[in-house]
Amino acid sequence: MNNLKSFFHDYRGAIIGGIIGIIVLCTGLLKLALAIIVICTGVFLGNYVQHNKYEVKQKLLDFINRL
Repeated sequence: MNNLKSFFHDYRGAIIGGIIGIIVLCTGLLKLALAIIVICTGVFLGNYVQHNKYEVKQKLLDFINRL
């Protein structure tokens, strides 16, 4: 019994993470999580381009010229 308690005490974070992962996969929340990640990435990228227009333009021109 003591070994079981120490196992749960040592690995409770992994056990909770595994249970949450199983719940996410079973309920289909994975699609929602991916959508939120894509939206946040788009917001960050748009903000970066807006504040660094000249640098982004130069990087794109350099990339196109290399092709």
